[in-house]
Amino acid sequence: MQSISHILQEHSKFEKVIMGSRPYRRLDFSEKTPALLSLDLSDTSVFSAYVFQELLLENTYTGIGGYAENRVIYRQRGHFMSGEGNSRSIHLGTDIWTDAGEPIYAPLAGKIHSFAFNDHFGDYGPTIILSHNLHGLEFFTLYGHLSLASLDNLYPGKIIAGGENFASIGSYPENGDWPPHLHFQVIKDIGNYSGDFPGVSSIQDSAHYLSICPDPNLILRIPGNERF
Repeated sequence: MQSISHILQEHSKFEKVIMGSRPYRRLDFSEKTPALLSLDLSDTSVFSAYVFQELLLENTYTGIGGYAENRVIYRQRGHFMSGEGNSRSIHLGTDIWTDAGEPIYAPLAGKIHSFAFNDHFGDYGPTIILSHNLHGLEFFTLYGHLSLASLDNLYPGKIIAGGENFASIGSYPENGDWPPHLHFQVIKDIGNYSGDFPGVSSIQDSAHYLSICPDPNLILRIPGNERF
């Protein structure tokens, strides 16, 4: 059987997840961006101003990136920390940083697998998971940091058409208390998870999670966002 990565790579076309007209700028939230180490990222207003005013040059760009990145931004958010030396810092999806309220579209036809309001500081906030089938292979796409209104009138099994506007980016604090952005993740095997799935793993577990969460750019197909 073909791998999910091969099937996604060979698929002729996906619909755009975000339709914004601004050019993309790749953002790096690893130690390669030293300014992150001196900011109080637990204050979401400070974090948001840094992202949109400094990194994205007063919203001149839409931010993109983060897949497989070892991020320092989680060190100030207890949701990812562990006293047992197994803290999570490897990002398993791609983030698209743009305005709250920005519509989100399904990249291909699917149905609602599950949804939830993961209401903890640093968590996903409102979250939707879609299930899809390509060439007989089922896989899932996860959308995190949505608006609360995105969860209205949903039910498991609801059909979502390719290109359908089914959600929008949330504002903080309802989006898990993050600067507005979409966390987009592809999942090969979701197991027993419902309305949630790890979006960040520990270094120790990263090989496993990256093997079941392929590069979202196989669907997004945004130039310059390929995994390095």
